[in-house]
Amino acid sequence: MFAPTLLVILFLAAFSAAADYYKILDVHKSASDRDIRAAYKRLSKKYHPDKNKAADAEEQFVNIARAYEVLSDSTKRQIYDRHGEEGLKAHEGGQHQQNPFDVFSSFFGGHQHQQARRGPSSLTEFEVSLADIYKGASIDFMIKKRILCDHCRGSGAASDGDIHTCTGCNGAGVKLVKQQIFPGMFAQSQVTCNECHGRGKVIKKVCPHCGGSKVVDHTAHYTLDVTPGMPEGHEVVFEGEADESPDWEPGDVILRVRSKKEIGGFRRKETSLYWKQTIGVDEALLGFERNITHLDGRNIQIKRNGVTQPGFVQTIQGEGMPSYGGHAKGDLFVEYSVVLPVEITPEMRRKIMEAFQTPSSTHDEL
Repeated sequence: MFAPTLLVILFLAAFSAAADYYKILDVHKSASDRDIRAAYKRLSKKYHPDKNKAADAEEQFVNIARAYEVLSDSTKRQIYDRHGEEGLKAHEGGQHQQNPFDVFSSFFGGHQHQQARRGPSSLTEFEVSLADIYKGASIDFMIKKRILCDHCRGSGAASDGDIHTCTGCNGAGVKLVKQQIFPGMFAQSQVTCNECHGRGKVIKKVCPHCGGSKVVDHTAHYTLDVTPGMPEGHEVVFEGEADESPDWEPGDVILRVRSKKEIGGFRRKETSLYWKQTIGVDEALLGFERNITHLDGRNIQIKRNGVTQPGFVQTIQGEGMPSYGGHAKGDLFVEYSVVLPVEITPEMRRKIMEAFQTPSSTHDEL
């Protein structure tokens, strides 16, 4: 968080020249209160100086807060639309303008975006390597989604002048229809306007960029921060990053993180790691020393003295997965399997028989 004095300087300097509040929030001049709330929610989070370290992020954040302060207030918005920023200044008469962080806290505290319709969220299974979950990683990925057309800002019109009040309903979105029930008896009912489909506005010429659909295809780039020891199936939420529409606030993009199934590699169960190690008959009988390359590239020594039975599990403490959000680690369990030779030479056969023969089986009693 930057100093309050710097905030005031930026706040005043940002509006020393005339500003286009609609352009700052990237909304059409006919934008509804819901559109303005959605734009502020998206942009304020994007440029918040605690999150965005770009050189101009602080100035952008201040501008966005001021634009929202004006356009979300029906009186101020009306004055601004009619008389511009000079008329707004005369109306405010030197009144204290809201601190951008107060605007942000008030909005996300739930005072401003109630009753806003929310669009659908998307859930995607996202596989990452077990090594990345062990060490932690930042993984870049892309998502194809629909965003508001940057030309018409979601209005669907070629220009502001192409949006007109519907003459069929005078902007009400509904019509009163008189129906005859009996001879001489009529009833009135209210129906959705068939000319504007309830919107109250009609478009004379559609936007050439989106063809009047108001949204366009877009490929968005994101970064997934994988925390060491992240649980299987953990869900990471990117708030308000799902498909956009002028009819709703965007839902969330949710990634359900799982480890990739890798043949012959480490297996995980919560904070425990499992490794299968193959050894020969000689090693199973006589003992051995081996190195395992761990998920972070370190060599872990495994050692056995004497006989190792097939299926034996050796525990190596503190070499399992990190605990999520903690400092301790689980254990590594090494399971041994013994590989027998496909065939043996006569010489090997003779030596094995000699090694396993008991003295009583080599001499006959008289």
